[in-house]
Amino acid sequence: MQHVHSVGGVDLSYYVLCKRKLWLYKKGIGMEDQSDRVLQGKLLHESAYPRIEKKELLIDDSFVIDAIDGEYVREIKLSSKMPESDKMQLLFYLYQLSLRGINKKGLISYTKEKRTVEVILTEENKMKVKKAINEVYQVLNQPSPPVVTKVPYCKSCAYYSFCYVKEADEYDA
Repeated sequence: MQHVHSVGGVDLSYYVLCKRKLWLYKKGIGMEDQSDRVLQGKLLHESAYPRIEKKELLIDDSFVIDAIDGEYVREIKLSSKMPESDKMQLLFYLYQLSLRGINKKGLISYTKEKRTVEVILTEENKMKVKKAINEVYQVLNQPSPPVVTKVPYCKSCAYYSFCYVKEADEYDA
């Protein structure tokens, strides 16, 4: 099996959310620049945690972590609507750092709710991350995108119009 793309934390987040979104995103079909949610997230990252100096860190030209704050890697999110994908993304970063001999804990900060969730890279979580990475490659090696799977957050996704264009055409007819 040939791995064309390297896998990052956002990829694992998308893998948990929607395998179709993952495939489209990694194939360069970018809808994110037109998304208000993505813009909100970028603005949030620029303004969050001004006292933390180590923010938006590129590690080995492979992945970017939001911030390092002492013994913690922080991931900053607007809201906790997608907790499993947020957790998987942070676990990926913790796993990658552990492979480099850096052992940290994780914190996901949900700014709208003013709450923080601690994430620990246990052996079980390492296995989950490894399995997810392998499954991401399986999705990416498919010749066409996975079929549309309707989930509650489809309407707030940047790819919504792409996935549901046929339905929109049918309504217009």
